[in-house]
Parts: sequence; C-alpha cells; structure tokens
Amino acid sequence: MNDLDDFRAALRQPPDEPFAEPDLAKIMADGTRIRRRRRVLTSAAGVAAAAAVVLVVVFAVQLRQPAPAPVAQPPSPASVTPTTGATPAERPIGDVVGTGIHTRRGEIVFFARAVELPELPDTHFGLVAGFRSGQALQSVLMTNEVRGSDRSFGFHATDGGELSGDEVIPVFGYFAGPAARITTTVHGQTVEASTAKWTEDPNVVIFWFDRAAVPNSAVLTPLIAYDAAGKRLTK
Repeated sequence: MNDLDDFRAALRQPPDEPFAEPDLAKIMADGTRIRRRRRVLTSAAGVAAAAAVVLVVVFAVQLRQPAPAPVAQPPSPASVTPTTGATPAERPIGDVVGTGIHTRRGEIVFFARAVELPELPDTHFGLVAGFRSGQALQSVLMTNEVRGSDRSFGFHATDGGELSGDEVIPVFGYFAGPAARITTTVHGQTVEASTAKWTEDPNVVIFWFDRAAVPNSAVLTPLIAYDAAGKRLTK
C-alpha cells in the first residue's frame, strides 16, 4: 500500500468524537448582539460627530474666522456683564443701540467693543449682538473687520441670522460713511434696514434687518447705502 492508499484509508476512519450540532439559536443571538452593539456604537459616533459639529458651529458663530486672519476676542454667549463696573475690554464703546425687539432674555441690542490684536493692526473695534436686561448685557455674537481698516468706506462685519437659544439674532453690520438709508433685495423685494449712528463716531452707521424679512445673511443681494439726499453711495 502506498502513501496515497494510506491517506484514503485514514479519510474513511470515523472521527474519535462526533461533530457537535451547531447551536443556531446561540449563533443568531450572538449575531444580533453584535449587530446591535455596532448600531449603538454607530449611533454614539453619530451623536459625537453631531456634538462636534454643533461645537464647531457655535465656535464659528462666536469667532467668525474668515481666513486668513482670526476674528477678535469672541464674547462668551453665557457671559452677562453689567454696563457699570465692567472691565475696559468688556465695556461698550459708545452707546448701546436698542433694536426694540424684546424677548424673554431681554431686548436685542448692538454695541461696539474694543479689539486689540497684533495681527489686525487696523481693526480697533468690533460689533457685538446681545441682550440687555436692566443694567446687564449678555454678549452673543461678535464680528469685526479682518481685512484692512475697520473704518474704510463701505460695509463691514455683516453677520447674524443665527439662533441663540430659541431667539434669532437679526442680520446686522455697520457701514463706514454718510449712510442715511440701507437696503437689500430678498427674493426680488427691497427690504430697508433699521439704522443708528454710532455715538463714538457718527460716520459709522450700525444697521440691522427685520428677522422675518431677512432670515440670514446669505440672502442679501446686495447691500446698498444711500446718503441723506437719496444718492446711492455703493455700486
């Protein structure tokens, strides 16, 4: 008998122990647990990713960091600063501008705040949106010029249209120049902004739009400024 015959004979021999019947119920249960665990992990990863996105969005809302220069010192959305006794960095420059929009958190307001960043030598102030309740100011969103001078002729720091809690911050910004009227076009309709001159520099005009008429800054097409005589100041 050669080696091939020996191999064939070994194959014909019954096994020392019979093969056990597979426990299909256990296999299916284990498989279900594995699938469920993966689903939970995937869900957890999704929640973590969503949380990360929210953090990025909030961070971006506060920082407003158009490349390459960073935006100035964002205020904490949870901070409430008394209008008296605040540090120079927190204290509004000029008057606080009330919008007449009253919410459960107070009136929505705008005010200027100092900016001191070496990478932005020509930017000395930024515009802050927040809430005023009594003598307390709650800063929500700060935006400022990141290219060139903060008082060069034209529009600057246009922002807003985001939620802060359950309140929408109006689209706002400022115009450096003798603007008496500011408009935009939304879905073919002309919308006029509310305006207020900055008491620190009357040549700077703070503006904001009705939240229903201008839901976000992406719909602005375009911003137009006019002087007191009705002459268009921008192209």
